[in-house]
Amino acid sequence: MEASPSRCLFLLFLFTCWLFLEVAAEVQGSSDGDSQEPVRLTDVPAAMEFLAAAEVAVIGFFQDLEIPVVSLFRSMVQKFQDVSFGISTASEILAHYNITGNTISLFRLVDNERLNVESEDIESIDDDKLSRFIAINSLHWVTEYNHVTAIGIFNSIVQIHLLLIMNKASSQYEESIQKYQKAAQLFQGKILFVLVDSSVKEHGKVISYFKLKDSQLPALAMYRTVDEEWDTLPIEEVSVEQVQNFCDGFLAGKLLRENRDAKEKTPKVEL
Repeated sequence: MEASPSRCLFLLFLFTCWLFLEVAAEVQGSSDGDSQEPVRLTDVPAAMEFLAAAEVAVIGFFQDLEIPVVSLFRSMVQKFQDVSFGISTASEILAHYNITGNTISLFRLVDNERLNVESEDIESIDDDKLSRFIAINSLHWVTEYNHVTAIGIFNSIVQIHLLLIMNKASSQYEESIQKYQKAAQLFQGKILFVLVDSSVKEHGKVISYFKLKDSQLPALAMYRTVDEEWDTLPIEEVSVEQVQNFCDGFLAGKLLRENRDAKEKTPKVEL
């Protein structure tokens, strides 16, 4: 019994689709496999280039890749998609970064800080401890404030923090955060840029601390940890120039809220 031309075409179509799905699955699997592995660093220039390209990077410096912590380290890649992971056993790299034993180091551009999990701690580290170490210390150009990142933010060597307080569901959010990130790079090592989502109920305490009302949001709030000095600037939209001017003013000791308070205290004179 001969198959009809239409049936042959249908079978050919199914076979082509099957091949396409197989190839797509292989490509996806290969891509996923690559993304789930730390970058292998073989020399110092490669390591330096790797770090220069990442806001936050974690490198596993190991004497031997057969030790148990290596598999734990590899598993972190899937958990932290916004962190770059590298791994190295090259003696010249270990010497360049003063590594004398198995060490996991977190590097961040925002304040040029490097934090280490040293050899003695690595022997007892588990999934929860390593995950917490990375989560707490992963400070980006703009770090979103929450109960985990708050620890890393206040432990940063940068003592001045700028908060953008706005609703992430706002139609202006995407454009605003891009401009905010650009401004953050102008103050690397001087000011830590933070995002506070005003729609989160628990963040009401942050808003009230700066004496802001919902009607004044979005707003910028500056805070210095050493003396708890602060200032605020309600804004209609975020611009790089506006953020830069506000930061420059605070660094120069000019507080906008003092001018606002003075105007509010000035008695009105009837004509």
